[in-house]
Amino acid sequence: MRIRVKVCCISSLEEVQMAIRAGADALGLVGPMPSGPGVVADDLAAAIVRSVPPPIATFMLTSETTADGIVAHQQRVGANTIQLVDAVPAGTYAQIRAALPAVKIVQVIHVVDERSLIEAQQAVTDGADALLLDSGNPTLAIKELGGTGRVHDWQISRQIVDTSPVPVFLAGGLRPDNVREAIRAVGPFGLDICSGVRTNGHLDADKLRAFLEAVR
Repeated sequence: MRIRVKVCCISSLEEVQMAIRAGADALGLVGPMPSGPGVVADDLAAAIVRSVPPPIATFMLTSETTADGIVAHQQRVGANTIQLVDAVPAGTYAQIRAALPAVKIVQVIHVVDERSLIEAQQAVTDGADALLLDSGNPTLAIKELGGTGRVHDWQISRQIVDTSPVPVFLAGGLRPDNVREAIRAVGPFGLDICSGVRTNGHLDADKLRAFLEAVR
């Protein structure tokens, strides 16, 4: 099965074109976060979404945790996929679906320890369309909800992949020189890349090309 690649932290129309030319399957747009790189204003995110041709998917990363806040954020941006970077209360997915029936929901699981297995199972039970395994730490005073550039425990990630009935994306510290190992170790449906293909915060065409060549 071909591994899908989502290029995250897209911050300009130029980066959109660079990622698409390189062969990205999806683009990620980072909304307001308590920490981490790549945040773009909603009006720029909306302009980027409008520029993306089908069938490229657009993921809106939101740190909102209420259904009303998440729905309002999506309506400002217009992305076809919502990436929830923090845990949300029970029943939130159903409320989002009632308001946005055509939009997919991807739940981020920050792989910290074995408890992440339970969080992943609960997200699937609640109705997430896909999972994304990252290396943040939502228990800190200032939450880390992505963009850390750290690798987490791929053994735990593999267990999540092996037991998940929905697609699982792998994120966290992926680079051209470790992505093949990551694929062998975890067996994900897709990969999510940000810092590993950037130089001084900007998308680097050479690094992105090397990453995609390593994947495919």
